[in-house]
Amino acid sequence: MIHKETNPERILVWMQEHLKDLVPEVEMRAKAELAAEINQLKLERRAVILGHNYMEPALYHAVSDITGDSLELCRKAAETDAPVIVFCGVEFMAETAKIINHERTVLLPAEKAGCSLAQSITAEDVRALKKQYPGVPVVTYINTYADVKAETDVCCTSGNAARIVAALDSDTVIFIPDEYLAKNVARETGKQIIFPGQAAAGCSGGMGSFIAWHGKCEVHELFSVQDIEDVRQQFPDVLVLAHPECPPEVAEAADFSGSTSAMIRYVKEHPGKRYLLLTECAMADNIIAEAPESEMLRMCSHRCPHMAQITLEDTVASLRHMQYQIEVPADIREKAKLSIDRMLAMS
Repeated sequence: MIHKETNPERILVWMQEHLKDLVPEVEMRAKAELAAEINQLKLERRAVILGHNYMEPALYHAVSDITGDSLELCRKAAETDAPVIVFCGVEFMAETAKIINHERTVLLPAEKAGCSLAQSITAEDVRALKKQYPGVPVVTYINTYADVKAETDVCCTSGNAARIVAALDSDTVIFIPDEYLAKNVARETGKQIIFPGQAAAGCSGGMGSFIAWHGKCEVHELFSVQDIEDVRQQFPDVLVLAHPECPPEVAEAADFSGSTSAMIRYVKEHPGKRYLLLTECAMADNIIAEAPESEMLRMCSHRCPHMAQITLEDTVASLRHMQYQIEVPADIREKAKLSIDRMLAMS
C-alpha cells in the first residue's frame, strides 16, 4: 500500500503511474519525498492519517491511511488503536474526531482551517432558536462546530438527513445550518421551509415545517443550472452528480444528488461513463486516480480555500512538532457526543 511506503523512489514511481495527469512531473519528486517523510513519521508517532475526499491527490493517495467523508473518517478512526490521529480536513471535522475519540491526540495540520457553513451559526443562535420554538427537535448538520452540536438533539449527514427527520416523527423540525440542504431534504420529506421569525403552525395543506437557517457552503452555492445546461449541450451523454449542499434547483437538475461518499460509490458502480461532479474540485481528481476507466470532465474551478490549506508540507510539520492539537472542553464534548450517538442509533 503506497500510504505505508517510506521509500521516496517507490512513491515517485507510483505517482508517475497513477497521478501523471493530475500532478505536474516537476512537482512529483518533491511530493514523493514529502510523502515518504510523512509515512516514516507515522510509524514513529504511531499515527493514523485521515484524508477527506477534498484533499489534493498526492496527499489523499500517498499518505492517507483512511479516506472518505468527515463522519466516515471519524468512525473508522475509532476502530484503530493509533494514539495519534492527524485529520487532513477542516477544523469542525477534527473536532468531531476528538469528540468520538477523546482519549486520543487529534492533530489538524493547519492552525486554522475554517468553514463558511460551520461559521454561519453559533451555539447562542441555536439556544435562541430553541427559545423561539420550544419543544421543537433540533437536527444539526455534522458540518458544525462542537458547541453547536452540544445544543442539538441529533446530528445528521447529507446522506442520512431524510432518514433522521423521518425517524423523529415530528411535524416541525429545526434543521440547521445549511439552507440548501434543508430545502433539498424538505422536498424529499414533504415539508415546507420557514425561517426564524415565521410562525411554525398553520402550514397549508397539513404540511410539516423545516425551520431553516441562512447558512451556505461557499463552494457549493456557486454551481448553477446554467452550468449543467452548458455542459450537457457540449457533452449530451454526461452524468451530472451534485452534492446536496448545492442549490435545490441544481440538485434537481442533476442526474444524481448525494454525499461525497455516495457520489464516489455511484461512479464505481457505473464505470466507463462520463461525469461532471458538482462539488469541491479535488474530489474528481481523486476519483480519476481510482477509476481511470471513467471520464471526469475537468470543468470545475471551485476549490475550497479552507481545504486547500492542508498540504503535504503542513502534514510533515504537524507530525514532526505534534501541532496543532484539537481540544474540546469536557462539558461540550459530552453533550455533542450525545447528538452524534443519537444519529448513529437512528440511522
